[in-house]
Amino acid sequence: MVLSTARSTLRNTDVLVAGGGLAGLSAAVFLARQGVDCLLLERRPELSGHPRARGVHPRAMELLRAAGVEDELRAMPSARLLAGNSGVIAARSLAGPELGALDEKYVMDVGADLGPLSPTGWCLCHQGELEDVLRGRAERLGVALRFHTELVSFTQEDEGITARVRDRVTGTERTIQARYLVAADGAHSGIRDTLGIPFKGETLGHYVNIHFHADLTEQLAGRRFLMCHTANDEVRGALMPLDNTSDWLLHVAYDPERTDVASFTDERCAALVRAAAGVPGLSPRIRSVSPWEGAARTAGRFRDGRVFLVGDAAHVMPPSGGFGSSTGIQDAHNLAWKLAAVLDGWAGPALLDSYDEERRPVCEATVEQAVLRSQDRPRLTGTQGERQPVHPGIVEDAQVWLSWRYRSSAVTPWDEGVLPGHGVWSAENDGRPGGRAPHLRLRRGGAELSVLDLFGDRPVLLTGPDNRAWQEAARTVAHELELPLTVHGIGAELTDVDDRWPELYGVTARGAVLVRPDGVVAWRCADAPIFARDTLRAVLIRLLARS
Repeated sequence: MVLSTARSTLRNTDVLVAGGGLAGLSAAVFLARQGVDCLLLERRPELSGHPRARGVHPRAMELLRAAGVEDELRAMPSARLLAGNSGVIAARSLAGPELGALDEKYVMDVGADLGPLSPTGWCLCHQGELEDVLRGRAERLGVALRFHTELVSFTQEDEGITARVRDRVTGTERTIQARYLVAADGAHSGIRDTLGIPFKGETLGHYVNIHFHADLTEQLAGRRFLMCHTANDEVRGALMPLDNTSDWLLHVAYDPERTDVASFTDERCAALVRAAAGVPGLSPRIRSVSPWEGAARTAGRFRDGRVFLVGDAAHVMPPSGGFGSSTGIQDAHNLAWKLAAVLDGWAGPALLDSYDEERRPVCEATVEQAVLRSQDRPRLTGTQGERQPVHPGIVEDAQVWLSWRYRSSAVTPWDEGVLPGHGVWSAENDGRPGGRAPHLRLRRGGAELSVLDLFGDRPVLLTGPDNRAWQEAARTVAHELELPLTVHGIGAELTDVDDRWPELYGVTARGAVLVRPDGVVAWRCADAPIFARDTLRAVLIRLLARS
């Protein structure tokens, strides 16, 4: 291919994001909210709009709530129409007899009341609509989005990244200088391959998503499930409603060694839909066919110098459990505040090492949980004979969402013995360092909020009502270290609605808990020490790599 010799002027940016899918758009939004200048490149002319993943789990919704898009997401068509759906069933066909239902202790239904655990819950908005919402939010925050533009090559220097990018319409190339590069370029990441980062794991199967329209209201018979696994002589797949009437996805497995994906013509897809629906005379309208690989892989490292992998570039997993897209959102959130802190000068560059230290073990463990759930699904259809017990390695949904723990240089060391699943799952979300700060209902004035609403762009010191020593220490240390630090007194200016602060966070009325901008507990002190200022100063210097 002969490249155009046209060149445009060089552009400088703090962070270059390569990839405009869910993880890339999330990274752009989280970075822009921290005041970071970023440029996002996407090689496609537009977002696909294809309803691939469907559903954002509670922890990811907490992060999107903080980004200011929760209400917009819940107002999207798929989210509104599927708000009452729950459960996974198996049947010969949608119109045929049911064979079983997923009813295990490890499953927390999407409609379960999470009131004690979180201020939000599942949102069944599909990925196409979620990406549209994130794109709009990124644009409003001032992110420069460049569609039909691809990263051609890049080099790393001591002070930054030099990238060559190409306009895929005109062939024009230009050079971009960035301080950091976020690789959000998907499961077949060219950036990851260029860096020689291994992507270890296994392929579990190959599938096509058939997006179709057909009125199946009669066959639904009032049921409102998340997914119906179908098993008959003509098709083995999974039907997913997008509006509970006529908008549907059908997942079908195929063997690429024997079947070319091009053979999934509209006629063949229509036949598969008829078999899955159990309606011989059905005439579905096929909207799109999208092949995908079911795999379980994790990158050997998530950081290489000034380059960071997020989303599918860092890990892929089967859809069982709905962890994949939400895990990518959490990657982006973990990374964004650290890049902002280093760029703004209130954290040292070594803080960025904690991205790989924290996210890779959790992602490896999450991939494992998705695989175990995928292997558990065939029990629904009775294809394994007598129903076997659940695999002992499966961790309950709520723990996967909310009760991981980080071990890194950016949190105070802790010891709970050996935890299950790569050492990251804790039985409870109890305010210990490395874990997500537990949800606590608060009241300020006449308004109720969650303690999670206090976190976002800076470290927060949570204290009890007797907090004068901590207030003075925080004010002095923030000035000395030139860093943003906010103090909130629970039981002082904030009312603890359920009186759970000491119980949830493990401190007394004179204690304090340091929470990072991403809502992770970095350190806690059960009571006020004699030299609170010196203690807090030493902690912040160490955790923010300020030495």
